[in-house]
Amino acid sequence: MDIAHESVSVPVSVNGVAIDDDAMAAECAHHEDAPDPYDAARRALVVRELLRQRAVALALVADGAPLDDASLDTLLERELTHLPEPGREDCERYYAQHPARFRRNDIVYASHILFAVTDRVPLVPLRQHAERALAGVLAAPETFESVARASSNCPSSSVDGSLGQLLRGDMVPEFETALFESDSLGVLPQLVNTRYGFHIVRIERRVPGEAVPFDEVAERIAAFLSERVRRNAMRQYVAILAGTARVEGVVLDGANGPLVQ
Repeated sequence: MDIAHESVSVPVSVNGVAIDDDAMAAECAHHEDAPDPYDAARRALVVRELLRQRAVALALVADGAPLDDASLDTLLERELTHLPEPGREDCERYYAQHPARFRRNDIVYASHILFAVTDRVPLVPLRQHAERALAGVLAAPETFESVARASSNCPSSSVDGSLGQLLRGDMVPEFETALFESDSLGVLPQLVNTRYGFHIVRIERRVPGEAVPFDEVAERIAAFLSERVRRNAMRQYVAILAGTARVEGVVLDGANGPLVQ
């Protein structure tokens, strides 16, 4: 799918180092599920160039050489130090605040409308079409079934989009997360992006399972919270680099580039 040319090409550079169109086109392939893949690619490449230039300044990478993963890891180990580790109280608080994430044998009854990704349809217009359909269904929920029959690219369109009874493990992870990590009912307010396309999802019923004991998930929660601290530190670090650099063609908005999310 050629998504690199769906947005107007804007010259992008960091401290006078230009990011060329070939790099942009290659990077776009990694951001196909973003609202604007070209913009996401620009941001990711700018963040990487900021990090590369910092690595050069610290003599971790030769001037003009690319930033490989090993050099990036070395840079971050050197620069992101003394990050706080979550304690047991932090983990218990997170466990208590997100009960839906720590249950097993939950059952969800749901329906969806799929706007499938294909090689024939440009990604950005497809997403825009799905967003318009979602807005219509949110404004008039009673139209869900008719929209599913008319527009869904899933065989479930023949049964008004119904997926029936779903358990964890029955679907791809990104779809499962949208269904099980909250207790909401009705049409979800955002599209669900998966490898198959964009989904409008309606949750009709939930049958809660049993809570997983804290001790069974404490290690997983600690790892998640540690990674969240690291991502936040990374955003702050990149924001500092961007604040002292001359970046053209991209506004990083607090360094929320894909590389640091």
